[in-house]
Amino acid sequence: MTTPPPTTGLTGHARAIVKALLLGGQQSRAALSEEVDLSAGSLTRLTKPLIAAGLILEQPPSDPQPGLGRPSVPLVFNHAAFRFVGIKLTKTHAFGALTQANAVIEHQHELPLADQSPGAALTAITEIIAALAALSPVAVTAVGITLGGHVDRFRTVTHADHLGWDHIPLADLVERATGITTVVENDIVAQTQATHWFGEGANTDSFALFTLGAGIGYGLVTHGQMVDSPEAGFSLLSHFPLLSQRLLEYGAEVAGSSPADAHPLTAACGHPACATAMFTLSGLEDRGSRALGRPVTYPQLLALADGGDPVARPFFDASGYALGTALATIANLTLAPRIVLGGEASELAQVAHGALLAGLHEHRDPRTADPEIRFQAPDLALWARGAAVVAMHSAVLGRD
Repeated sequence: MTTPPPTTGLTGHARAIVKALLLGGQQSRAALSEEVDLSAGSLTRLTKPLIAAGLILEQPPSDPQPGLGRPSVPLVFNHAAFRFVGIKLTKTHAFGALTQANAVIEHQHELPLADQSPGAALTAITEIIAALAALSPVAVTAVGITLGGHVDRFRTVTHADHLGWDHIPLADLVERATGITTVVENDIVAQTQATHWFGEGANTDSFALFTLGAGIGYGLVTHGQMVDSPEAGFSLLSHFPLLSQRLLEYGAEVAGSSPADAHPLTAACGHPACATAMFTLSGLEDRGSRALGRPVTYPQLLALADGGDPVARPFFDASGYALGTALATIANLTLAPRIVLGGEASELAQVAHGALLAGLHEHRDPRTADPEIRFQAPDLALWARGAAVVAMHSAVLGRD
């Protein structure tokens, strides 16, 4: 098994060159010189050791135009020389992915957690790493692990409510078990970075990511930079209030009662029409079961609403209208021209698209343009890929 090229010590313009090729793909020397603000001579001097180390590669020269001198020799990052393992932890499973440095997933592996203890998670994590490392043509450079919770310095899970964890040194535990450099991050922070670098936000300087699933996730990129904070792992929009008179009317349609009865808009958290009640899987299932008078899962609710069920249809429209209200609020506060919707419950935006647009337009100035809305597949492998991107960032580029 081959060893990846060395990446330690990248600073200044050398780091900028590697980052530009890592994220931007193949580039001509002229375009690269302009992007990193270097003369042609300085670029040649700085790229020679990177080429010699195998970190970047020269591509076959383009065909020269008659009379225009030597052909251009493009440069590209050596994505295939690296492999990273990303693991997304949920309350019940660990989902793993083996990726190249450009976040292309080559293999996936998942395991259930025996329970919610750190020991059970560590067992699943180490088994996944071993299984994916055995499939890798090169030594795994680093491991990234993400979960819903707050993480300190890419090492310690300070709080993870869904797992019941407090102050678990997860990176240390995994490194001792595997011998591979490991970083840990909040899942939505990692997913925002992966979306920004390799996903639906790769070609724009500003966008917001809003995810609906087991919890509520929110990330923001503006002027090409992620907006980060030590508080990013606290899921601060989980109980964002969305109640309005129009939403009460949707609720009345579900309940078959007066607009004052907001019962179908309130879930176990007790907040009427907060983001958790309206968008999370548990909130949707809780409200849907009470609206229908029988236990129901999210996929069942989705199928009923899509088929025009007289209770499930207005139920989903209520959540769709609330989602439009949330998207309008995000657009109004951040001025983001694009909003990426992701997570396991994001299909509600498509099933209740008309209600979503109503909520969006009723809470935006009519002179404004709609934000561009893009959808991520509700696939947990993408969240494992996000974990791999965090590992790649630390191992290849280092941290600013």
